Amino acid sequence: MDNKRISKISEEVRRCLSDIVQNRIKDPRIPDLTSISHVDVTRDLSFAKVYVSCLGSDKERESAVEGLESAKGFIKKELAKEVKLRIMPELIFIKDDSIERAMEMDKLIDEVNHGNKLS
Repeated sequence: MDNKRISKISEEVRRCLSDIVQNRIKDPRIPDLTSISHVDVTRDLSFAKVYVSCLGSDKERESAVEGLESAKGFIKKELAKEVKLRIMPELIFIKDDSIERAMEMDKLIDEVNHGNKLS
């Protein structure tokens, strides 16, 4: 299948999943600041790796992924209403800590730059 089509499908799935997670799921394990940062759909549309990012501790991120796993059936049903695909991919939720790593790197860069200004 065409890579351009796969990337369009991945982005559409990401957009719809973001809406579902923000507005339709009422699980207390999922914080309000949970977002879907990226979705990778396989070429045969059988699986979708969903990268979940949320601010908070490691335990809160794990809890959010567990909450999404338990609501997988509901999420898949809602996703099927919005994204018209012959085969709805199986969702695999993965904790994404790239935002935290980026903030940590930014902090380190600021410390180095601040240290250079003092010299």
